[in-house]
Order: sequence, then structure tokens, then C-alpha cells
Amino acid sequence: MILGIVIGAIIALFLIIIAITGIKIVRPFQRGLVERLGKFSREAQSGLQFIVPFFERMIRVDMREHFINVPPQEVITRDNVVVSVDAIIYYQVSDAFKVNYNIKAFEPAATMLAQTNLRNVIGELELDQTLTSREMINAKLRDTLDEATDKWGVRVTRVEIKKIEPPKDITDAMSQQMKAERTKRAAILESEGIKQSQILQAEGQKQSQILKAEGDATAIQRIADAQKYKFQTEAEGQAAAIKLVFDSIHSGNPTPDLITIKYLEALQQVANGQATKIFLPFETSGVLSSLGAMAEIFKKEPSKEEPKKS
Repeated sequence: MILGIVIGAIIALFLIIIAITGIKIVRPFQRGLVERLGKFSREAQSGLQFIVPFFERMIRVDMREHFINVPPQEVITRDNVVVSVDAIIYYQVSDAFKVNYNIKAFEPAATMLAQTNLRNVIGELELDQTLTSREMINAKLRDTLDEATDKWGVRVTRVEIKKIEPPKDITDAMSQQMKAERTKRAAILESEGIKQSQILQAEGQKQSQILKAEGDATAIQRIADAQKYKFQTEAEGQAAAIKLVFDSIHSGNPTPDLITIKYLEALQQVANGQATKIFLPFETSGVLSSLGAMAEIFKKEPSKEEPKKS
């Protein structure tokens, strides 16, 4: 009885161990490859899976994105300069069956493949192109590696060149070249600044002279317009005054004696001038004769008034 109980307990424990051995858990980022007696049976998705103990086994494959650090290596450029280059490869398993059965060790194989293609890609470029064309090198390597690893069930997502180190003497020469180039640019910028300053000063002087000339011309024009207006106004006033005098004289029926007096007043103004010689008109003799007649009139007038005084 006791022996039967012990045997039953052993059998139950054995069944429990077998059951536990047959229960497998596949995580969300994994795929399970189930082999039955050494032959591929099926692919298990994430979750709780059951296999037959001792007859089946499960291989879990991580489907997340991974990276491979490609160690530094010396590469010769097209212009025979030795540079040290290292890179990082990012990849993701796309087919769990292929990555497990088509390639024995993917990461070492991908590392060797990346090193070989680095030599090929950089060997086609000169040093200056190598230092300034990282994006092109990354894209070219990614395309080459992705095409080569497609049969292994792996997709290369990107490749990044970490650093490209030329020899020390090349680095020193490049540093001196960059320093000389900066000095050259600084001298060019300084000369351009001086040139622009002189041009601006010349333009300023030119504009100043033009504005001054325009101001002088405007002032002269305004002065001339003012003088013209003054002369026109004076001429119009004199013309109006002469016309008024002329109309007054003719409307008043002047006698020859009045005309003679006005003529003498005009001669007096002429005589007051600065000229040393005076040219009298031809009619002066007639005026003088009129003066004689006027003198006789003034002599006769007192004789008529004498009787009134007595």
C-alpha cells in the first residue's frame, strides 16, 4: 500500500515535470521555432505555447532591432591616404526561420561584410570626399549590406560611420591649410569692408555735392523769379502811373506852358545824375523859346496889379 502510494507520487511528479517542460512562453518581441526530432515543425507566435517534451524543442528568436559595432580598421583612399574608419550597423530580423537556419553566426558575418564593403566604398573616394561625404558612404553601405543580408532574413535599417581619422601628419597639414584659408578669408573680408567704406564715403560726398548744387540752383531760380516778379510789378506800376498821368493830362487839356514846366523838371532830374556829359534833345531850342515867352508873361503881371496896391 505504501509502495503503491510512493510509486503514484513519483509518477505524478514525473508527469508534472513533463508538463512544465512542455509549457513555453514566447514574449511579444520573440518568435519561437519548434523542431520535432531535429526537423523544423512550426513557428510559434508570442504567448503561451505547448511542445511535446523529449520530442520537440523551441528556439526563441529576438525580433527587435539590434546593432553591431564594427571595430576600427585602416582603409586606403583613392589618393593613397591611409585612414582609420569604424562604424555601427543597425539591423532587424525579418524572418526568424532564415536567420536561424541560413546563417550560422549572423553578427560576425555582418561585421566582416561591413569591413569589406567599407574598403570598397572608401577606396573609390579621395580623402577630401571621404571626410565630407559621410551621408553618401552611410547610404551606400546600407544598400549593399541590406541586399547581402536579405537571404539571411535580416533587414539592415541604417549604417553610421562613427569617425574617420587620417594620419597625424595629414591632420596637421589640413589644420595649417584651414588656418591659411581662414586668414585669407579674413583679409578678403577686411579689404572688402574698406572698399565698401570708401565707396559709401564717395557716394555720400557725391550725393552731398548733388544736393548742394540742386539747392543752389533752386535758390538762384527763386531769386531770379523774385526779381522778375519785382521788375514786372514795378513795370506794371510805372505803366499804370504813366497811363494815369497821360490820361489826366489829356483830360485836363494842358497848355504848352504846363508841358514846358514838366519838361524842365525832367531836365533837372537828368542833370542830377552822375554823368559828366548831358545830351539835350533837338527840341530844346523850342523849349527855351517857350521859357522866354513865359518870362515876358511874368514881367507883365506885376504891372497889372500895381493900380490895385494904390
